[in-house]
This record gives sequence, C-alpha cells and structure tokens, in this order.
Amino acid sequence: MPELYDTFTLLWNNSPMRLSLSLPVLAAVLSLTVTSADAAQPAGAQAQTAATDKGAEAYAQFLLGRHFETADDIEGAIGAFKRAAQLDPTVPDVPAELAGLYMRQSRLDDAIAAADQALKIAPANREAHRVLGIVYATLVESGRRANNGRGQSAAAQSENLNKAIQHLEQALDRPNGESDPNVRATLARLYLSAESFDKAIPLLVDLVNQEPGWSDGPVLLAQAYSSAGRNAEAIAWLVEAAPNDPDLYPTLASFYERERRWSDAAGAYAQAIKASPRNAELKTQYASALLNAGGHDALARARDVLKEVLSAKPNDPRALFQLSQTERRLGNFAGAEETARKIITQSGRSPMGYYALAMALEERRQYRAVVDALAPAVVDFRSRAGGNSASDLGLLLPHLGFAYQELGEHDKAIASFDEAHRLAPNDTSITAYLVQANLSAKRYGAALELVRKARVQRTDDLRFARLEAQALRQSGKPDEAVSLLQDFIKRQSDKPESYVALAQLYSDTKRGSDAVKVLQEAQQKFPADTTIPFELGAALDKQKRFADAESAFRQVLSKEPDNAQALNYLGYMLADRGERLDESVDLLKKALEVEPDNGSYLDSLGWAYYKADKLDLAITNLERAAEQLKANSVIQDHYGDVLFKLSRYDDAISAWTRAIGGDGDSIDRASIDKKIRSAKQKLGKK
Repeated sequence: MPELYDTFTLLWNNSPMRLSLSLPVLAAVLSLTVTSADAAQPAGAQAQTAATDKGAEAYAQFLLGRHFETADDIEGAIGAFKRAAQLDPTVPDVPAELAGLYMRQSRLDDAIAAADQALKIAPANREAHRVLGIVYATLVESGRRANNGRGQSAAAQSENLNKAIQHLEQALDRPNGESDPNVRATLARLYLSAESFDKAIPLLVDLVNQEPGWSDGPVLLAQAYSSAGRNAEAIAWLVEAAPNDPDLYPTLASFYERERRWSDAAGAYAQAIKASPRNAELKTQYASALLNAGGHDALARARDVLKEVLSAKPNDPRALFQLSQTERRLGNFAGAEETARKIITQSGRSPMGYYALAMALEERRQYRAVVDALAPAVVDFRSRAGGNSASDLGLLLPHLGFAYQELGEHDKAIASFDEAHRLAPNDTSITAYLVQANLSAKRYGAALELVRKARVQRTDDLRFARLEAQALRQSGKPDEAVSLLQDFIKRQSDKPESYVALAQLYSDTKRGSDAVKVLQEAQQKFPADTTIPFELGAALDKQKRFADAESAFRQVLSKEPDNAQALNYLGYMLADRGERLDESVDLLKKALEVEPDNGSYLDSLGWAYYKADKLDLAITNLERAAEQLKANSVIQDHYGDVLFKLSRYDDAISAWTRAIGGDGDSIDRASIDKKIRSAKQKLGKK
C-alpha cells in the first residue's frame, strides 16, 4: 500500500494545516480513507481486512510521527515511526523518514542505520540516499575540522567522502522536477573536495544561474575553474556575469592576476571600486595590480589611490608599504625612504618597513646606510623567540648581505647569506646569493661545494650551472667550466640565455672568437632577443673589433632606445678610447636618466669627463661611484687616476690600494703598483 503513504505524505507536506492538525483529525482522515478502501473491496477480499487494518495503523503511526516532530516531541515521533516500521516493515518511507529525523537531531549513527534499513527494502529510495549523503558529508567536514583534519584517518576521510558523493548522486537522480538546490550545493562542495572539478563545474554553473542569491556559488565556481586549470573559461564566464553582479569583479581581477594580466586586473578592481567606493581593501588591491602593471601612468595612478586610502587611514601599514614601493619605482627615492621610515616608526616590530627602506636605499646605492638600518634590526629580530622571527629575518638578511658585499665586507656578507640559507635551505635564490658571496670572497672551494650540492636537485637550473662554471674557472679549471656549459646548452638549446652564458664564459677564458661564433649562431636562432646582440657587442669589444661592437650595440638601441646597459657600454667604450667624447657623454647621460644612481654608469660618465680633461665633473661622478662600489677594482682605479691628477696623492693611493684588494676584474695590478709608487714619490715617501 505504498500509494497511501504517497497520498498522506503529499497531503502532509503541502497542507497549510500541517502545524495545526490534531490527532483526532488525523485519525478521522485515516479512518475515512481506510473505510473507503474497505467498501470498495469485493466480497472475496474481506479476508484481507485484518491486514489492511494493520497497514492502516502503520500509516497512522507514520502520520503521528510527523505530527510529533512538528510539535517538538522528538521521542514521541521516534516511537511512532518505529511502531509504523514494525507494523509494516515492507515500506521504505518509514525508516527513511526516521533517518531524516535522526539526522536533524544530529544522531548520525542512528540516521545511518535507519537509512540503510530503508535501502535494504528499496535500494533506489532517494530520501534514504539524501540522508546518507548529507550525514557522510557532515562526517567529512567534522573530520576536517577536528584537530586540523587529524580527527579521522585519511582513509576514513576518503571513505566518507566517496560515500557522501555516491549517495547524493543517487538522491539527485530524479526523472522529473528540480532537485533540492541545497543538496546540489552540498554535492558540488564534495566534488571540489574530491578534486572532481569537471563534475563540479556544470553543477555549479546550473546552480549559480538558477540561484542568483547564493553568495557562495560564484566563489565555488571560480575555485572549480581555477583548480581544473580552466582559467580562460572562468574569465569568460566572469566577464559576462560581473556587469550584472559587481561583487564578482574582485574574483575576475584575481583570475587576471593568476594569468599575470595586470592591466586587466587593475581594470576589474576599478569596476569593483565603483560598486564599493569606500572599500579600502579593494583600493589597496587595485594599487597592487597597478604596481604590477608598471609604467609611469599606472604607477602615478597607484600613488593617487594609495594617498586616498591613507587620507582615511593614515597608519595603514600595507598602504604605506605600497606607497614606498610606488615612490621608489617612480624615481622619488627620498619619498620612498621617508615613507619606509614612517612604517618603521609605527610598526617597528614588523620587518616590512626595514625591507622597504633597504630597497629605497639600494636604488641610490647607499649601502652603508642599508647596513646602518638593517644590522641593528636583524639583531632585534634575532633576539625574538617564536612567532615570525625566522621569516622576518629571512626577509632582511639577503639585503644586509648585498650591502656588505657591495661594501667589500665579504665575511659579513657570507655570514648574512649563510644565516638566511639556514633559515630557508630550499630557497634557491638565497643559495645562489651564498654561492656568489663565496666567489666574491675568493672562497672557490666553498662555492663549489655549495653549488654542486644545489645542482643535485636542480640539474636544469642555468643559474647554478653558471655559478659552478664560474667557480671552476676562478679556481683554475677553465676547461672543466667550458665543458660544463657546453653540455648544459645541449639540454637547453631552446633558451637564448644558455647561449649568452656560454659566450660570457668563452670571453672570460680568453676564447673570444668562440664567444662571437656562439652569439652569431644564437642571433640567427633568436632574432628578436636583444640580450644576444648586447653580449655580442661586449665580446667584439674585448677582441678590439670596435666598429663591429658599436654596430651590435646600435642594433640593440634601434629596438630599445632606452636600454641603459647598451647606452652605458657604448658610451664607456667610446670614452675609454678617447673617441667622440661629446657623443659618449650624451649616451651616458641618457643611461643615467634611466638609472640615476647606478654606480657603474656614474663611473662611465666620470671617466668620459676625465678623458675630456673636465676634472671637476669627473671627480663628482667618480667619487659617487667609488663610494658605492668599493670592491669594484676598475672603479677604484679610475677614482685613483682622477685624484692623482688633482694632486690628491694620499687619496689616490688609498683608492688604488682598494683597487688591488677588490674583485680584481679587468685591471693590471703591475700598472696600479707603478701608479702607487709614483704617488708616493710625489709625497716624498718610499
């Protein structure tokens, strides 16, 4: 008699009298229905009356159970459903209904048992599957929350997840009518947990379209698209949906950011801000996208946005940090430094102010100022136990190491990078910094040991291959160094930087013709790459093929007129030969317009003025360069030359002494020794 259950269930679920029907009324309804059924029976069927009465009593108990639950008499409801099941154990609706009641009371084990009983009677019972699906989904979530997922074993979690999905899929298998959106939403979340993204996406698309008020839907759909690696589809959907739902613009912006489409991300954030003009968080995200987009206009806009945020929240550390970065990139280094120091004043326990300050000072090559700011900060952060002290140190130590290295204080540089390496042994950048610091300190054995250990796990990392080759060359094994990069380029023949690395090594090992050859071959293979003609110009210059070198640099500048490296190299090459000095100065001034505080470019301009016998201009630029790059032997040599010519013999001797004790690149030690003796003679010293 299941049809009677269906009749009463339909009546019960849809009647506005559900909350007010009394037990006598229910009994009367049941009596009328059963009496009508008995009257319609043929005489020969009267023998079945007793069975019918028993079934009718079961239906009555079923209805009573629902009534008791509505009246919050839970134990009464459970008792009624159990009696109904005993009276008519062939009908699955009763244990399924009981399972739902148990579930609503959070008696999950009882719910599972009752639902399983319903499925034994009718394996396709959707209500039982729905209850089991929700119960197992609840167990999945509770297992994830308990002790951060340690409340259940991974196997138990996986089993519950699979059961939840299987039961809900069967609960939603309806031939007609729309299924419960809450159940579909639960199933969609389970698909995401199971990484069944291709199943989650169509389900979520339908739900989002059918339930526009469901706030979690778009976020879950975006998550599904992202996890499935289908960012393009996510972006297409969000572009279409966001105009009708501006709350989606931040999600669209985040997808653009994943694709590194910074300008598009900034545009999406701008649209989001139109809908929420007072949302400071959106504005800082907008500024971040503009910073990543780069270019003067975007940076200027970022500065305006950040100042707007800070006008309302003057001490916002994130906005202050972004403003410092923006000012630095706009070339306002004083403004960047001022803002960074403000962060330190307000949030001295955070490393971000020191980090921003280091970058602002590095732009002006004020390495001593970097040390003065960071050394005591590192001591302070090192003294703090627990918390984020390790990550804070890891942020500052590399900058402290760079500053020491540029100042020629190699032991301190190595100590800083070594501490950073111990804090983050898997950070390849810090490992590379430590190797380079050892090379700069001429500790070739230590450098080789470090880089070879790093290359075990990173055999295809060009950076480490170059460092190993450099260590081999500087330790007197040039053939091994060349062989290493020759083998490497065979595996990385599709990357122009591999050819550049090999060519630079050829030049360093006095194999200039090989350098030119490999670069000319690379130029044919990568005609659009400007690093190759630049390196070709450098290689030709070292072979004293100056006209060919100039042609190569001109090729770079024809494609990139503001390429500061090419402007500097060509300008210095002319100055060093004393040719076309006015043109040399013009080229070098253009390079310094791009990077106003670059010590190497200042040295080049100072040298051009020296060659033109404009000593007042020469000393101004060379002094700044020498102060920045104290370990650069060539720059200290140039500085000594201009000091000598200005009759500052003691200062000249000091500069030349630093040149001999510096990196030793591209200098003639015997010539410098001779100049020192000459200066001492001028002073009357032996």
